Parts: sequence; structure tokens; C-alpha cells
Amino acid sequence: MAPAHFHPDMTADLPEPVRRWLTYAIAPGTPMLLSVELATHGQIRIGGWRGYTAVQETSALRGFVWAANARAMGMPIIGFDRYSRHTGQMRWRALGAIPVTAGAGPDVTRSAAGRHAGELLISLPAVALSPQVKWRAVDTGTIAARIKVGNGFHEVTLSVSDEGALTSMVMSRWGATGRGSFAERVFGAELGADATFDGFTIPCEVTAGWDRGTDEWAGGQFIRYTVDDARFR
Repeated sequence: MAPAHFHPDMTADLPEPVRRWLTYAIAPGTPMLLSVELATHGQIRIGGWRGYTAVQETSALRGFVWAANARAMGMPIIGFDRYSRHTGQMRWRALGAIPVTAGAGPDVTRSAAGRHAGELLISLPAVALSPQVKWRAVDTGTIAARIKVGNGFHEVTLSVSDEGALTSMVMSRWGATGRGSFAERVFGAELGADATFDGFTIPCEVTAGWDRGTDEWAGGQFIRYTVDDARFR
């Protein structure tokens, strides 16, 4: 079945700040596509900040796979994070063979599901009009979505500029505490410099990490990236 095409009337029943964002983010007549491939480059914190490139496939129905290449101590590090088939996993190796880090199981799955919930709204604006998302306005510049991923629900709060651009995201996400355990933690991102691809306008300068909005934010940041290309399908 061919996807519906966006018309501003589709947003009529949503709170005004949500309408402002969606009419900014989706050009009239754009097919309401629910998957995207992003090509990115930036810096990731592996001990120190390291340059990297990555490709990410994100689908509202199938989850995500993020595959990246970085270098640390002169060695290439290749790996992936994923959330698919209702499970999460990460695996990173140096020189293609030496294990750097790996994870799976219920805690990794729960954390990956939270990541997917936040990234869906940032990179796939059409998801905002799907039945899996319920909206409320916090104030004239802040919106909150309750989004279903797998068997759980996640609340994602987005800041919207007067023009309709997304400027930040914050949510509660299951994450490692650094003491061998997991807990609910504040996770978020600063969103800047938009670009338009295939009729969708999305943030293309992103800094993300733990403890967004707290005194620990500078130390909690672990990734900074630029979207070089986006292909919706």
C-alpha cells in the first residue's frame, strides 16, 4: 500500500506546538515514510573523544542498526548497536578481531528501546502522526510524546522554536550507572542546524548523552555528530 501524503490538516487535532513543528518539518505532499538511512560523522567518547563515521538504518516498525568506524590508540574500532526483533545488542572490536565491548540481555534491550523512542521522533517526523504516539503540550515551546516501543512506553520531551524547529530532547532512559548495574537516568540531546531531505526537515547537528539539564551534562555527553545525508523510504 502506498503511503499517505502529508497535508497540514493531518495535524488539526494536535496541540499547537506539535502542529508548528510538523508543518515546519514535513513539506505538503511528502509521502509519510517511516524508515530512513542516515550517514553521519562526528566524535564519540571512547576514553577521549575520537572521530568516527557511521550509517544508521531506523524504522518505526523494525528498530535500528547503527554501524560505525572509529580509531583509538591508533587502532581501527568497528562495531554496531541495534534494537531489532524486540532485543538490543552492542558489539565493538579493534582491528576487526579484538573485543572492545559487547552487551546483550534485558538491560541492554531496555536501554536500546529508549534510544529508539527518542531517535524516532528526531529523525522520522512522520512517526509523530502514528497511533503509537500520544501528544500533550507542556507549554508553548515544549511538547511531550508518549511513544510505544516493543512492550513498553517512553515519554520524550521536545523543545520547539518559534519557527517550528526542534532544539532539544530529554527523556528518562534505562542506562548503565558505571557500577555494573542499570537504572533510570536522564538522557537527552541538543539539536541544531536543520537540513531538508526528501521533504523532511530534521536536526543535523546533534550532541547527545546522559544527565541532560543537570550539572553533570558536560561529563555525560558521549556523542556529537553531523548528518551528512538522509534517505527516507
